[in-house]
Amino acid sequence: MGETSAIRYAPDTLRQFVRALFSAAGLEEEKAAAVAHYLVEADLMGHTTHGLALAGWYLQSIDDGVMKREGMPEVVSDRGPAIAWRGRRLPGAWLTSEAVKLACERAAAYGTATIAIADSHHIGCLAAYLTIATDRGYMVSIASSSPSGAQVAPFGGRKGVYTPNPVAHGIPTPGDPILIDISASITTVNMAQRLVREGRQYDYEWLMDENGEPSRDPRVIERGGTLMPVGGLDHGQKGYGMALHVEAFTQGLAGLGRVDELKGTNAAVTIQVFDPDAFGGRDAFLRQTGWLADACRSNPPRPGVASVRLPGENGLARKRSAVAEGVVLHPNIMASLAPHAERLGVEMP
Repeated sequence: MGETSAIRYAPDTLRQFVRALFSAAGLEEEKAAAVAHYLVEADLMGHTTHGLALAGWYLQSIDDGVMKREGMPEVVSDRGPAIAWRGRRLPGAWLTSEAVKLACERAAAYGTATIAIADSHHIGCLAAYLTIATDRGYMVSIASSSPSGAQVAPFGGRKGVYTPNPVAHGIPTPGDPILIDISASITTVNMAQRLVREGRQYDYEWLMDENGEPSRDPRVIERGGTLMPVGGLDHGQKGYGMALHVEAFTQGLAGLGRVDELKGTNAAVTIQVFDPDAFGGRDAFLRQTGWLADACRSNPPRPGVASVRLPGENGLARKRSAVAEGVVLHPNIMASLAPHAERLGVEMP
């Protein structure tokens, strides 16, 4: 949504710039590199509300002492294929990417691995981490919730209880992986905030006002309104069910969440990785997912649709184009980072 500027940036230039910002802000080098990589990765894939649009907020979080600059997560439990961390409010991009890498290592040994992380900082775009696993031929799922947020009401209610609660799944195929990234709410808080800044409304009634009436106005969030669950007023029990599972899958397994009344930006994250060789075999797995991908793509399109796409297809195409030709950022992103660059003594690209 929204028009874009014409300036194209080389992805490496953006990563170096953002890494320099976070290093100057005090993040340890590997953490600054991870934040830079996965924020830029989101923009390369077209997830513009969850890429560099978040960088200014993250930098402010460091300055406010909410995001921790250094250290390691606390290991609460480690039984080999089942692990729990306390993230100590470390950068979500670093915690999540490290957890996916570790889950891949453990899946190689045990066939599957699950890592639950409590008290992470915000993790950004879930889809950005999926290829860490799919590049190895593994299937991966990531879920996230924010125990300190409450912008979505349970189906039939009108007061916010939980967050959009996104889930992402990376599924290897003989070609590109299927990359699914969806939320249990129709839209997100970040998109609503962007529309408020731009003085725009949604095209559809994707929110409820404080009285429980459908609304297109993103400002209802500021006065006690909520984001509609997936399915809206018609089939919202589906999004409601998804959200309840994510709450238990993340905060429940991690052992820390809403009931603990956590203050400040935080996230609970659960990652699962599966090695197909530990199940029916990798070739058998790819035979199934390859058939499914082909069947979806070759499906006759309905009127007005050029062709049936698989989730992640557009994002991977955007990334290839951005790597070759440069990435076009959503307007105002660079302007939002300019004061931080000046404050931290980092040259703008």
